[in-house]
Amino acid sequence: MVEHGKKYNQVAALVEKGKAYSPQEACELIKKVARAKFDETVELHLRMGLDPRNSAQQVRGVALLPHGLGKKVRVLVFAQGEAEKVAQAAGADYVGGDDLIKKIEEGWLEFDTAIAVPEMMSKVGKLGKVLGRRGLMPNPKSGTVVPMQDLARVIQDARKGRVEYKLDRTAIIHVPIGKASFDSKMLYENLAALMEAVVRAKPQGAKGQYIKSAYLTTTMGPSIKLDVAAATSLTAS
Repeated sequence: MVEHGKKYNQVAALVEKGKAYSPQEACELIKKVARAKFDETVELHLRMGLDPRNSAQQVRGVALLPHGLGKKVRVLVFAQGEAEKVAQAAGADYVGGDDLIKKIEEGWLEFDTAIAVPEMMSKVGKLGKVLGRRGLMPNPKSGTVVPMQDLARVIQDARKGRVEYKLDRTAIIHVPIGKASFDSKMLYENLAALMEAVVRAKPQGAKGQYIKSAYLTTTMGPSIKLDVAAATSLTAS
């Protein structure tokens, strides 16, 4: 059993054991249990009633958080020619083709999200092992492989707070929704946008209860159980 310190136990006592909090209550309480000296990340953890081994029960998508994630997102775009000009004009931090691929192969990974035009994927594919395990590989399912005409919009979305959610091998989805320094209304609205996206992405092959449990947690603090029915009824305003 993990031994927690005095400060952790003090804030953990604020969370009533066994209680399922309403989304609004949880967003207010999560700020009180953030105990670290740094600005902790607030995450949503969902235990799904899905089989990760079943291709008909996969969940993957993106959500736009109205208040972002509280940090500058460094955007890299794999593009050449006219598409490269479009990406640069849209404000991408890094744009290129073979030069960027080589740089990444040599170990450089100073970016937070990667986008590519379809024409580049035959070359970008060789980075699968490097980018895939870090969740940075461009993928059509996550909306990060897009035609040139959509580049500007996708880059702007990434800047605003575009987050990707995906069912992992343990049937859990865990996604950041902001920082402990956000006010509770901002966290609530980000949570609502994410929950709406996940509910909308329910696969046709899903059986039984789609979302079994939901928790909010911070980097160093205790988790707070959410009322699943209330959470799944949230919609972005």
